[in-house]
Amino acid sequence: MAKSQQSFNKKEKEKKRRKKAKDKAERREQRKLEKLEAGPKSFEEMLSYVDENGNLTSEKPDPLKKKVEIKAEDIVLGVPPKDDTPVEKVRKGRVNHFNDEKGYGFIVDMETKESIFFHVNNSSDDVRESDKVTFEIEMGPKGPNAILVALAK
Repeated sequence: MAKSQQSFNKKEKEKKRRKKAKDKAERREQRKLEKLEAGPKSFEEMLSYVDENGNLTSEKPDPLKKKVEIKAEDIVLGVPPKDDTPVEKVRKGRVNHFNDEKGYGFIVDMETKESIFFHVNNSSDDVRESDKVTFEIEMGPKGPNAILVALAK
């Protein structure tokens, strides 16, 4: 007599696979029945409207509501024009923090009170903490950097 070719584990896996397929078919049939019970939607139920903010809604818009007038010349297509206000290149500030060992520090801009990073390689003078300096700003990979740092006179 020969042994059965299927082991207990194979039989269990096959049972699980069949049960999963059966459950899936039952769920599919259940969804079909729910769809039929709900009945076909009327045309009015399928309509969507756009409100004054551009959002889809199921309610009709109120024709008496005041509409906002927009002039065609106020609409900017593409990139907005650059602000042509002159920016002062040389700025003044105070050294807030300076690390002698690593050779970097931070300058607080007098106008904007913004903290700007600088490295000793971008400094022409020997700079220490709380010195007043003049500098220019350049955008680096991690944000604004101070360049051409010099002691203020």
